[in-house]
Amino acid sequence: MLYATEVLGNFSVTLYRIRETHLSNSMAVSTNYFRIPVLNLAFRNKPTSHITRMTCCCSVEAKSVGVGGDVFSVTSSSKSDVDYLGESTKGDLNLKQEHLQAFGIDSQTTLEGPIEQVARVEAEEAENLLRDLGIPSPSSSRHSPRGIFCSRTLNLRSISAIGYDMDYTLMHYNVMAWEGRAYDYCMENLKNMGYPVDGLAFDPDLVIRGLVIDKESGNLVKADRFGYVKRAMHGTKMLSTRAVSEMYGRELVDLRKESRWEFLNTLFSVSEAVAYMQMVDRLDDGAISAELGPLDYKGLYKAVGRALFRAHVEGQLKSEIMSKPELFVEPDPELPLALLDQKEAGKKILLITNSDYHYTDKMMQHSFNRFLPNDMGWRDLFDIVIVSARKPEFFQMSHPMYEVVTGEGLMRPCFKACTGGLYSGGSAQMVENSLDIHGDEILYVGDHIYTDVSQSKLHLRWRTALICRELEEEYSALIRSRGHRASLIELINQKEVVGDLFNQLRLALQRRTRERPAQTLAATTMGDQELTESMQKLLIVMQRLDEKIAPMLEADGELFNKRWGFLSRAGLWDKSHLMRQIEKRLLMMPIHNTIRSSMMVMPIHNMIRSSMGTSSTINTNLML
Repeated sequence: MLYATEVLGNFSVTLYRIRETHLSNSMAVSTNYFRIPVLNLAFRNKPTSHITRMTCCCSVEAKSVGVGGDVFSVTSSSKSDVDYLGESTKGDLNLKQEHLQAFGIDSQTTLEGPIEQVARVEAEEAENLLRDLGIPSPSSSRHSPRGIFCSRTLNLRSISAIGYDMDYTLMHYNVMAWEGRAYDYCMENLKNMGYPVDGLAFDPDLVIRGLVIDKESGNLVKADRFGYVKRAMHGTKMLSTRAVSEMYGRELVDLRKESRWEFLNTLFSVSEAVAYMQMVDRLDDGAISAELGPLDYKGLYKAVGRALFRAHVEGQLKSEIMSKPELFVEPDPELPLALLDQKEAGKKILLITNSDYHYTDKMMQHSFNRFLPNDMGWRDLFDIVIVSARKPEFFQMSHPMYEVVTGEGLMRPCFKACTGGLYSGGSAQMVENSLDIHGDEILYVGDHIYTDVSQSKLHLRWRTALICRELEEEYSALIRSRGHRASLIELINQKEVVGDLFNQLRLALQRRTRERPAQTLAATTMGDQELTESMQKLLIVMQRLDEKIAPMLEADGELFNKRWGFLSRAGLWDKSHLMRQIEKRLLMMPIHNTIRSSMMVMPIHNMIRSSMGTSSTINTNLML
């Protein structure tokens, strides 16, 4: 995944790739030019080659075209307004007319004629230029595995600071390796506590994010957006549709009842859930010794939680990862450069993580430093770094803050964060006060719906983005299963038509028995035998369709996960409980892909204004 690289839309990545392409073609090209590619696209009027145009435009000195320089003025907070989308215009760039001559063009001549015609010509030329540069156009990038889900409109130029979580956000782990080792340590601790764990192995396909543990029943369930349970597993055995109906037919999943329901909303939940469901089997089999005392499913969940907690607290797991990070981390070369683009565009970049200093430094060095230019280090990207943040309390209350002053991690108390500083603890309010940036001027990106997204929005009104990497695989699975779903929908539509005729004939027969006319004259004049035979035939067709539809419906989503189907859906038509939580709690989801499926999403256009000084309309999908 690109992780948070896509937080500013496809534009940040585009800038990096433009710069990379042209530095390889001509080292004399100023990289600052690419901070304002819209000028190159909007004011060309000569039918020369696209590459030639770019070279000519690049001849202008960098300082005269820099964002916020002599060419542009930036809309300040005091002069900002609200645009037609209801968003603040703070940070919008305004072109200074007196400097148009620097580009060798006449704005009046260039922009003559209806804007529809001007825009059509410029859009075509823009697509040609993007193609010449080897950069996907907006239309083609909609089908790219890199994309964003937007649940509401955001003017990114009004965002002054972007904060990032680290684990599974800036740092993506190999789930099989990382969670597999967490599982191993957990099972070792359970064994030391007297639990039978011999013969058990980590199975990451047993669970997916967004499932809910029923701690009272020892079940793992998948619910739809309303909380109705659609699939369930007891221990490691999937329950039949009838068993699910009998057990949960009159009950809804209510995540507010934390004593019963545990929501798996991050990849860190995988190892714990796998261990728990396997131990449920051992409890049902009577393999757990009575010496451990009376044990129910809820008590077993607590025991597994304690074992996993010890694995994290004792430090063995993180020590092993720090010693061989290449086995556990999957670096993204474009991610550090995208953050660098954001920083150079004037954003304050923050790192706020619950991980300790030594672990954070080791992981960030491994994943970032080698991809940064000019001997930069990962610390150079961030205006403020907060480790051991203790989220979600970081967003809720104030804790003492300490400055990390040596490479060994020695700290001293402090009361205000300074640019370039590295701190432990503290609070979000301290960060706001130190930067003099507050509320919806800050965008925070993380992987945990509650710890990262919900609390920062609820208590501080920060804008939020959620990393959900698994959707990359889901996107691929949706593409590969399009034929299957098309066939399934065709059968369902056929049954709907046949069923509608059956119901109409049944109503006509019902009225006839009451000596009343049918719905229409034609239905009234049908003979009894014809009416009955038609209904019999239609009923047989529907029954046979059901026999075909049922296994196909069950198989929908198997390409993503054979037990649970798609992450984002619960059944063919409805979204999952996970998607409902996401819809309620965040602004957007930067992921590797934008899922496009008429059966699960509604395509919309959201205007995402790039912090780099241009507007970019991204065709995204709002899950309903």
